[in-house]
Amino acid sequence: MYTVLIVLFFIVCVLLTFVILIQSSKGGGLAGTFGGIDSMNTVLGGRGSATFLSKMTAVLTATFMVLALLLGFLTRGSVSQSSLVEQERERRSSSPARTLPQVPAPTTPAPAGK
Repeated sequence: MYTVLIVLFFIVCVLLTFVILIQSSKGGGLAGTFGGIDSMNTVLGGRGSATFLSKMTAVLTATFMVLALLLGFLTRGSVSQSSLVEQERERRSSSPARTLPQVPAPTTPAPAGK
């Protein structure tokens, strides 16, 4: 389920970016790149294109926020609360090399001449 939500989130991000970029701004925006503003007016009507794109932006933005919150809540439960440094310390302290008995260092005999 998490993978499906991630894929859906990615699709919503791409669509939201496209819808925002295609909207005409005061300078024309990218809408002029796709056949100009006149062709968009004939497809969706004079004011209809702005209304449709505004509604589409609002719907995609709401979907984006809901998915982001949902993914955040799902991820929060699966991530451990300890930091990466603490996890590495635990891993190193529980390694077999730490639990092996220590071999005492060889002692040197006392000099015989005293």
